[in-house]
Amino acid sequence: MSEHELSPREQKALLKLARGRIARLVGREGVGPSREELPGPEIKRGAFVTLHKQGRLRGCIGNFISDEPLTELIEDMAMAAASQDPRFPPLSGAELDKVDLEISVLSPLRRISDVNEIKVGTHGIYMVSPRGRGVLLPQVATEYGWDRDTFLDQTCVKAGLRPGCWRDPDTEILIFSAQIFGEKEAD
Repeated sequence: MSEHELSPREQKALLKLARGRIARLVGREGVGPSREELPGPEIKRGAFVTLHKQGRLRGCIGNFISDEPLTELIEDMAMAAASQDPRFPPLSGAELDKVDLEISVLSPLRRISDVNEIKVGTHGIYMVSPRGRGVLLPQVATEYGWDRDTFLDQTCVKAGLRPGCWRDPDTEILIFSAQIFGEKEAD
């Protein structure tokens, strides 16, 4: 798996690719980037696509790993974030111009044995328990001003578990970092 750092040009192209895919999904004309602007097919990384509407979450779907090129995963996750996030109804054509997109391209997951390895603002958390699993992206803790323990507790809640579940020896904690970029920054 490549650790390729995406250039600003590649980031803008991926955002354009995602928006074009969502536009086609909701019955609007979608314009994609040229192939030359996109990262090559050898780039295979996990990624999440997040939609915000007026600063509020409107959808977020992703995969930690992928055997398909990043460009294909971004298109798939953009479509899923717009239409398959169970927390929201499918995005309508009327909403398309009111949403902004953010893409998080992930590093590989790494299991930790000490929560002090977690750097708030750098790492996302994927928590796996026999009773549930949940993930929060690195930017979530920063957006809410959480410290490490609150970030861990909120990941438990996201997994449908009680706060503090991360202290249970049966709970596995994995971390990852992400290259995060969005349409707001790209303008």
